[in-house]
Amino acid sequence: MKSLYIYNIFPRLAGKMSNWPAIALHARKLGFNSIYLNPFHETGLGDSLYAVKNYFKVDSAFHSQKSATGLEELQEIILQIRQMGIKVIMDLVINHTAVNNPLTKTHPEWYRLDDNGKILHPSAIDPADSRKITVWGDLYEIDNLTSKAGSELWNFWKGVIETYTLLGFRGFRADAAYKVPAQLWKLLVEHAQKIAGEKVYFLAETLGCRLEEVESLKEADFDYLYNSSKYWNFDQNWALQQHTEFQKIAPSVSFPESHDTLRLAKTAQKRTQVQKQRYALALFFSKAVQITMGFEYGWTRKCNVVKSKVTSLEPETMDITSFISRANKFAQETPLFNEEGSLEALSPFNQAVFILKKSSNYGKNPLYAFINKDWDQSQTIELDNQYKLMPLFRKPEGWQLHPQGQLLLEPAEIVFGRKINE
Repeated sequence: MKSLYIYNIFPRLAGKMSNWPAIALHARKLGFNSIYLNPFHETGLGDSLYAVKNYFKVDSAFHSQKSATGLEELQEIILQIRQMGIKVIMDLVINHTAVNNPLTKTHPEWYRLDDNGKILHPSAIDPADSRKITVWGDLYEIDNLTSKAGSELWNFWKGVIETYTLLGFRGFRADAAYKVPAQLWKLLVEHAQKIAGEKVYFLAETLGCRLEEVESLKEADFDYLYNSSKYWNFDQNWALQQHTEFQKIAPSVSFPESHDTLRLAKTAQKRTQVQKQRYALALFFSKAVQITMGFEYGWTRKCNVVKSKVTSLEPETMDITSFISRANKFAQETPLFNEEGSLEALSPFNQAVFILKKSSNYGKNPLYAFINKDWDQSQTIELDNQYKLMPLFRKPEGWQLHPQGQLLLEPAEIVFGRKINE
C-alpha cells in the first residue's frame, strides 16, 4: 500500500478538537490512512496558526474541555483517531515564532539579530521582482544554525518532538524545512523514532525553494518531500525534471490543492471532471498523496490561517466522495501507484492529449496515463489495440481491463493503461 494517503484537517475549518475524530472517520471511509493537522498551538499576535506563542499549549479556540494546556484532550483525540487505523501528522514550525512568544524574552539569543541586537522578522523576496520584499511583522526568525546557544535551542526542539510523539503523533510536517539545518532535522528524526519505538514519518515542506536548497536536506533523513505537480499543466518538462531530482533525496507527496493555494474548484470554475483529473494525477505522479478537507465537496474558499471558520459555513459545489473512494482503492491495488518510479513524456507538450509513462524502480510493468488537457471538449487518440485500459471516471464496470483500439477521452478525463505485450 502507498505509505501515506493524507487528509488535511484544517483546524480553523474543523473547529473544536471534539469534531476531529468524526472528520477523521470520514477520511478513513474515503480510503485515507493519515491525518495531517496544521498548527493547533496557542497563537500569538495576529492570531495566525503559524505564529506560535506556546508550543506546549493547544489554542483555546480548539478546546472542548476546560484545561490549562489542552494537551490531555488532544491526547484523547489522537488516541481515538489512531484506533481507526489512522496515523496522525502535525505541523512542526521551528524556523520562526510569534513575536510575543515568551522565548523572545527568556532566550533572545535563540533568534536572528540585526546589527543593533534587535530580533529580525522573517522576510522573502519575490523571485519575479527583487524590489518586492514581504516582511512578516507578526513573526520573529529563529537562528537554528549559528545561535550561540545552539545545543540548548536544539534540545528545546527535542522536547517539543518528545512531547507530541508521546501524545501519539506518528508524523511531522516540517514547515519551511529548507530554512532549518539538515543536522537538526536528522537529530529530531532520530529522537522521534527512539521515543516512539516505531516508525515516525517526517515530511519536508519545500515548495517554492531552489533545487540546491532541497539538496541541502539530503542528509536529514526525510521520508517525503512535497512536489509541485499541482502547478503543472502538461505544457513543459519542469515537473518531470523536479520528479527526477527529488527522488534522489526522498519520494514525494502530490496534492491537487493545499491550505496555501486557491481551491481547485475555484480556479477550475467548479468543473467536476477537473477535480477528478487532478486527484487521479496526484495518485499516479508520486508515492504519497494529500488533499485538504472540503476538496471532495468542491469547496471554493481558500483556507485562511487567521479568518477561516467552521465547516458549516462552506457550501458544497459537488460531491466526488465515491470517486475518491474508488480511486484510492484502485491505487492501493495497483503497485506502481505506490512507488515514486520514473516519469517520461511520450507525446509533445502542445498536443491536446498528453501521454505520460511511469516506470517502476522494482521491475514491475510500466503504466501509462492518457490525459485530456482540454477541460471542455472530448478528444480521441488511436491506440492500435496495444493497450489494456483502466478508466477511472466511468462506471465501476469500466474498470475492467479490456483492449481498446481508439480511445475517446471525455473533457479533462485521465485514463490509465498497460501495454498488452509489455
